[in-house]
Amino acid sequence: MFSRHATAVHRYLLRRGAADDAEDLAADVLTVAWRRRAEVPDGHELPWLYRTAGFVLANHRRKGRPVPVETVPDEPDPDDPAVLAVRDERVREALARLSARDRQVLLLTAWEGLTGDDLALVLGVSRGGADAALSRARSRLREAWAAD
Repeated sequence: MFSRHATAVHRYLLRRGAADDAEDLAADVLTVAWRRRAEVPDGHELPWLYRTAGFVLANHRRKGRPVPVETVPDEPDPDDPAVLAVRDERVREALARLSARDRQVLLLTAWEGLTGDDLALVLGVSRGGADAALSRARSRLREAWAAD
């Protein structure tokens, strides 16, 4: 599980502005996963890790360490859809007008490729709740995009 998902967890944290601390935070996430390995659902390891990474990142930010959101890795993967989206100022502006929850739902879907049960697991809601949250977030993004 660790070798298979460590890179995805690291990229998840980089995309959310952890920059210099991403490696340490990824190690923290994997440490939590090791300690709580009996609780990690079979077949849904990556969504569980993403949810844990969200908590670890939130705790990190609460500690008062500055996490510059605009910081991008020095060597981004030019084919990574997340990097392409960040480069597009219009997309950034539209996303900025959304709530943090809507951004989270959209980015988990677009950047991390989560859908259905996996998205629900990360969000801590039912499958129906995740589908509804994604639908609402997409609708609000369309409205924000049209406002331009």
